[in-house]
Amino acid sequence: MSKEAEINFIIKLDDDNGPEEIYWGASDADFEGLKPCESLMISMWDQVEKNTMSIDLWTKEMEVGEMSTHFYFTFMKMADTFEKATNKKELSDMIRHFATQFASKVEELANE
Repeated sequence: MSKEAEINFIIKLDDDNGPEEIYWGASDADFEGLKPCESLMISMWDQVEKNTMSIDLWTKEMEVGEMSTHFYFTFMKMADTFEKATNKKELSDMIRHFATQFASKVEELANE
């Protein structure tokens, strides 16, 4: 039996159409209503165009350190997802290695 789920994003824009507030919710989430977040990155594969479409938004409140952490965890999640989808551990480990190098460089630059 098939099931449907819905994911919703509400983006409140400032006068220049920049994201001021971002909220998300899902029909099968373990909470009701919408939760706030400071950034989101969504990638979608277009089978017809053979290309990735993406939505990348963040609020002005998102700090550089938080963005760096968000990217690190996104890289690590990408590695996990790639390994689960392809069973290519060596390639997944390359992504993890890059994420670790990225985090080290972020820390190094923060200490300058």
